[in-house]
Amino acid sequence: MRRILPPEWAPQDGVMLTWPHEDSDWAPILPEAEDVFARIAREVTRRESLIVACRDEDHEIHVCRELAQSQVDMRRVTTALAPGNDTWARDHGPLTILEDDTPVMLDFTFNGWGGKYPADADNRITARLHDQGVFGERALRPVDFVLEGGSIESDGLGTILTTRCCLMTPSRNAGLDAAAVEAMLERELGAQRVLWLEHGHLEGDDTDGHVDTLARLCSPDTIAHVVCEDPEDPHHGPLLAMTRELAALRTPQGHPYRLIPLPLPAPIHNQEGQRLPATHANFLIINGAVLVPTYNDPNDEVALEALAGVFPEREIIGIDCRALIRQFGSLHCVTMQIPSSP
Repeated sequence: MRRILPPEWAPQDGVMLTWPHEDSDWAPILPEAEDVFARIAREVTRRESLIVACRDEDHEIHVCRELAQSQVDMRRVTTALAPGNDTWARDHGPLTILEDDTPVMLDFTFNGWGGKYPADADNRITARLHDQGVFGERALRPVDFVLEGGSIESDGLGTILTTRCCLMTPSRNAGLDAAAVEAMLERELGAQRVLWLEHGHLEGDDTDGHVDTLARLCSPDTIAHVVCEDPEDPHHGPLLAMTRELAALRTPQGHPYRLIPLPLPAPIHNQEGQRLPATHANFLIINGAVLVPTYNDPNDEVALEALAGVFPEREIIGIDCRALIRQFGSLHCVTMQIPSSP
C-alpha cells in the first residue's frame, strides 16, 4: 500500500480551528485572541470550509455569533462539541495521509509537548470530532506515538523535514532512537527519507523546536527559513548554523534547495520579561492564499514580499498575531488543514 503525507500546498477541503475559551490561559486576552481567530476564519471561508471545535453548547453559540459578526461565510462553517485544554489544533488535530489515494486521518498521541501542560482533553478532540461526523466518511486511525503536526514538514513525495531536538525528546517517546523514529515515519506517513535539523531554536518556544517555527517546505525544492541578522541577538549563531545545514541538504534529485530567508521580527517580550517566539515562518498555506503572521514590525513587509515571490499564484495575506504570540504560538500553530481527496 502506498502512503503519502500531502504537502500543505495540496488542494484542501478545509481548515480546523479549536476556539479559545475563558477557562484556559487565554482568559486575560480572550477578546484579542478571538479577533485573530475570526480573521483567520474569514480568510479561510472565502476559499474553503472551516471546522471549529467548541467547548460546549453555550460556547458554540458564542463562537457562531462571533463568526457571524466578523462576516464569516457561515455556510462554510461546521461546529462541533469537543472540550479541550487549549487551542493548538496543529498539534492535537488529525494528520491526513493518502493510502492509495484514499484519505485516512491519523490521530497521534498529544501529551502537551512532552508533558509540559495538561493535554488529556486535547488528546481526545480529534476522536470526538470524528464521532460527530465532521470529517465525513474518512476513516480515523489512532497511532500510539507522540507526534505533533507542527514538528514535521512534508513535500508530498516522501521527504519529511524535522528537528532532532523535538522528535528525539525523551518525554515524548522514551527509549526510541532516530532509526526507530524514522521507521515510524516510514510506516505511518510513507516517508522515504527524513531530513534532520540539528540547529535552530527560538527563545520562548516550549515545543522543543517545532520545525514550523523555523523552516518550511514551500514546494519540493524550496524552503523558507528564519534568519537573524543582528549579531548581538542570541538567535544569530544558532539560526546561522541552521541556514548552513539547510544549504547542505539536497532534493531527491541531488540539487540544493532554493532557500528563502525570513528575518526575525524585533524582540517581543511579555510582562514578565520573557521573550516570545515570534516568527514569520509560522504561515498557513490554503487554497489560493497564504496567511502570514505579522507583529507590527518592519520585517513583516520583508516576509510578505519574500513569500509573494515563492507563491506567485496565491494571495499573500498578513494577519496580526501579536495576541497569539503572547501564548507562545502563532498562526500555523492554531490551524490544521484537511487535504482534499485526489
